[in-house]
Amino acid sequence: MKRALDIAILSDIHLGTYGCHARELHNYLKSINPKTLVLNGDIFDIWHFKKSYFPKEHLEVVRRIMKMAVDGTKVYYLTGNHDDLLRKFGELSFGLVHLRNKLIFQVDGKTHWVFHGDVFDASIQRARWLARLGGEGYDLLIRINRLINRTRGLFGFAPVSFASKVKKSVKGAVRYISDFEDTAIQLAAEKGYDYVVCGHIHRPQIREVTAENGNKVIYMNSGDWIEHLTALEFTDGKWSLYKYDALEFDVVSPRLQVPERDPKIYTLKREEVLPELGNGLAAFEAIH
Repeated sequence: MKRALDIAILSDIHLGTYGCHARELHNYLKSINPKTLVLNGDIFDIWHFKKSYFPKEHLEVVRRIMKMAVDGTKVYYLTGNHDDLLRKFGELSFGLVHLRNKLIFQVDGKTHWVFHGDVFDASIQRARWLARLGGEGYDLLIRINRLINRTRGLFGFAPVSFASKVKKSVKGAVRYISDFEDTAIQLAAEKGYDYVVCGHIHRPQIREVTAENGNKVIYMNSGDWIEHLTALEFTDGKWSLYKYDALEFDVVSPRLQVPERDPKIYTLKREEVLPELGNGLAAFEAIH
């Protein structure tokens, strides 16, 4: 039985790389029936795309998304830095999929501003070669991490994320993530938006912040399908953060060891962060 959702938001899937958990993502997509699906950047990894590596599992994700569109789900593809080649096409529709650089829409009177977030990344804007080099290193780290976690699993040890540990231990990375989130929140507050939704930094969360001008903004990040395997979901008048659990699908994947059975995680309790938004989904409008 598929779960009915009003909106699902995914980002940073990185199809075409070794780090992508395409099989798990395909399981998730088969389990939901959203009215609107927002793909918030870095869905394909054009930077690292190779003809020799685009396995069947990755192609199945593309087929599943297209099937969802055919079956009535409204699909928006927002461009990110790893698929920025698509920005050259501007904002248009490829049949059932709508290409955009950003979305602005309202749900029960609350304005949501959705974009990938790489516009805040100075390394991408000023030194693209450095960003690409960092991407190569990240992909290699993920591959090594996965191999080590397989070995740890054989001995009954829980998986670890080296990438997360590196980000937390390097002061520059911590400062960058903090600056990224603060910039998004302050800009949203200045524009009068109630929600700002990003991807890019692979850090899933939902939190409410009071900006410098006194406006309250709810910042949301959908995370990624490399390390965290998360998505944002809107249903029953509330936003929540979903985390994939292999046990939920009766799948024991050698690429994913999940120590907890709870498929939902929240940075704060939903009732502390997310207001009741009403009974129905209001007009969903893309602003060109």
